[in-house]
Amino acid sequence: MKSILYSWIGFTDLKASRGEKNVGLGPIAQAVSERSFQEVILIYDIPDSDCKEYVQWLKTFTPAQIQTKNVSLSSPTHFGDIYEAAVGVIKETQESIDNDVELTYHLSPGTPAMAAVWMIIAKTRYPATLIESSIKEGVKVASVPFDISAEFIPDLLRKPDEKLEKLTAGLLPEAPEFENIIHRSNIMKRIVAKARLIAPRSVPVLIEGDSGTGKELLARAIHNAGIRKEKPFVAVNCGAIPSELIESELFGHEKGAFTGAEKQRIGYFEAANEGTLFLDEIGELPLQAQVKLLRALQEKEVTRLGASKPIPFDVRVIAATNKDLINEIAQGGFRPDLFYRLAVAVLKLPPLIDRPGDVGLLVDRILDQINDESVNEPGYKYKKISSAAKNLMLQHTWPGNVRELQNTLRRAAIWSSGTIIDPEDIRDAILPMSPLVDDGLLGKPLADGINLLDLMEKLAQHYLKRALAEAKGNKTRAAELLGLSNYQTLTNWLKKYRVN
Repeated sequence: MKSILYSWIGFTDLKASRGEKNVGLGPIAQAVSERSFQEVILIYDIPDSDCKEYVQWLKTFTPAQIQTKNVSLSSPTHFGDIYEAAVGVIKETQESIDNDVELTYHLSPGTPAMAAVWMIIAKTRYPATLIESSIKEGVKVASVPFDISAEFIPDLLRKPDEKLEKLTAGLLPEAPEFENIIHRSNIMKRIVAKARLIAPRSVPVLIEGDSGTGKELLARAIHNAGIRKEKPFVAVNCGAIPSELIESELFGHEKGAFTGAEKQRIGYFEAANEGTLFLDEIGELPLQAQVKLLRALQEKEVTRLGASKPIPFDVRVIAATNKDLINEIAQGGFRPDLFYRLAVAVLKLPPLIDRPGDVGLLVDRILDQINDESVNEPGYKYKKISSAAKNLMLQHTWPGNVRELQNTLRRAAIWSSGTIIDPEDIRDAILPMSPLVDDGLLGKPLADGINLLDLMEKLAQHYLKRALAEAKGNKTRAAELLGLSNYQTLTNWLKKYRVN
């Protein structure tokens, strides 16, 4: 197992390297002299020349490979800056090493704030051994007799987000319509701010995002915050409608319009009149249906199958997709004129792994919901989650996003026989990635025509996501699983096939 030491370079270390008295070797040199590490990663916010001199001196005490990472801190006691810098270095370096590693964080170098942040990281996001050193007692493992169940998101200590401040200027501080969108990450704050700005308008909205990111939830919030909130919100899964019934479902039909049309039926556009029509999975509509949808949106009227008189409608359209429609247009799978009709306001929901700070908040809220919903079920006990179990959830990559997290927590509440959900309950509840299922990729009839590029993309996305999940986000290990030469090649594939 590879052993890696992470440490800030402190002033005591610099003094030791310059031969000053009464400081000994300094914490870092003392640690590498007494303990064996294959790699030492030093983080610094000092002049590069001082760092270079120190590293040359430190090499005389250890055969370990030494890396240095320069970061910029507004202050050596600014918790937010320190946390983001340390996590950024760990995340960057973990991508280029094998998964089988033992991490150690040195508490002694640097400021007390730096030591506190190491403890938070070790107990939550990146578990590690904590060490401390002194001239008198040498190097020893630091005893931290408590668990922390938190993602350290020091909102009050962060630098102001200028973009977010501009977006929210003039908005009311409270937005009850969006309270079900659980978040505290800046990326989600910006998305919600944009959604609040467009909610009072009737412009079309396109919501992009992977499955399970909450596209319909955001669409409903936009509807409820707009002037149409008292009118219908009609949700349609375009991918679930058989191709031969799309026109009937969207526009309606008259009695006898086709075999099986035993009575008149209004379509989704009429049902949503004066309200909002949510077209989920819009990218699944076949091209012929896209033509008819575009015409309806342009003319603001529909004609039921079997009728001759058009019916005007007034709806706000919110569309959603887990596909990259620009890429679909390039491959001939989506009409550009329909795209530009729908994509007036575009909101892109990030995957859960790109929402720092949101997982812990979601776990708390979802568990509250599970307890409320299950209170009358026979034998159900009110559940709490242990710190260790919550930390395990914080470390998972959640390829299925919020939906996967929700289902996992629900299963864990069932598996837990007592009142506390422990790590074993979570491990049992997290489902392994299933083996490749045909999913319609193989055996497609060529007579109907196929989109080979689209099929190849789906296949690549499937295996890329599986490899990342199995490697727990470690790109080097994921590249090995896929037979790719190195983690940089994997990164290029992830960008090409839009896998986060």
